[in-house]
Amino acid sequence: MDKRYFMTEPGDLSNGKIPVRLLGDSGEVFYELALEMVGEIERNNAGDRRTVFIVPVGPVGQYPIFVRLVKERNLSLKDCWFINMDEYLVDETHCVPEDDKLSFHGFMEREVYSRIPAQLVMPPEQRVFPDPLHPEKVQALIEKLGGVDISFGGIGINGHLAFNEAEDVSAAQFAARETRVLKISRETRVANAIGDLNGAIDAMPEYAVTIGMRQILGARKLRLGVFRDWHRAVVRQAVFDEPSGHFPVTLAQGHPDAMIYVNANAAKRPF
Repeated sequence: MDKRYFMTEPGDLSNGKIPVRLLGDSGEVFYELALEMVGEIERNNAGDRRTVFIVPVGPVGQYPIFVRLVKERNLSLKDCWFINMDEYLVDETHCVPEDDKLSFHGFMEREVYSRIPAQLVMPPEQRVFPDPLHPEKVQALIEKLGGVDISFGGIGINGHLAFNEAEDVSAAQFAARETRVLKISRETRVANAIGDLNGAIDAMPEYAVTIGMRQILGARKLRLGVFRDWHRAVVRQAVFDEPSGHFPVTLAQGHPDAMIYVNANAAKRPF
């Protein structure tokens, strides 16, 4: 890591190895993500094609906008598949209950699917989560559906995408990581505890099931949104570091159609 690029001016992010779109406030980041979702679905519906997304629970600000646009445009999701990136586990085999505050299953049902009219929303079997007992099913489904149109997401404190925690391995090794159960790193648990449980680190789950880097990088498009104070350093590492498993998002540098949406706050110098 070269600390000199931490001191680059915000506009210098455009010279990085992943395209960056500099925006204003966080709402613009979320709006752009929602527009990407709606636009892709509209194009595919017009061409009689299915839409397949990998979707996160973090960031989540795009979902209220997405739901509103779906209703305003009377946009059918009947031929859409949403494959969620990950889920917290209570142990190595069981997801947290859906009524748990941290449950991604519960969030998607409450904040997305239940808010879309029945005549527009996709059927339950097209709302997919990785299964800790059968993680290989995700790749099999992706192949059956003909690939993923867009993988959406954010970037974690150690550069992780989904819960693909940093490892000191080569880019090629890390890019091949499959959907799997893993132990969540201490830094990820701390960062998430601050935002989700008011700092209750010991109450954070220790395990998660996550879609692999193979599935994320295999999507035809990759769209990431960043907006937090600590993203100021993260986004610079993403676009300037050499690709490796040490900072997983750097692998997006080799993706043919990647974009990071950055708000004005995250575009500032870290120090």
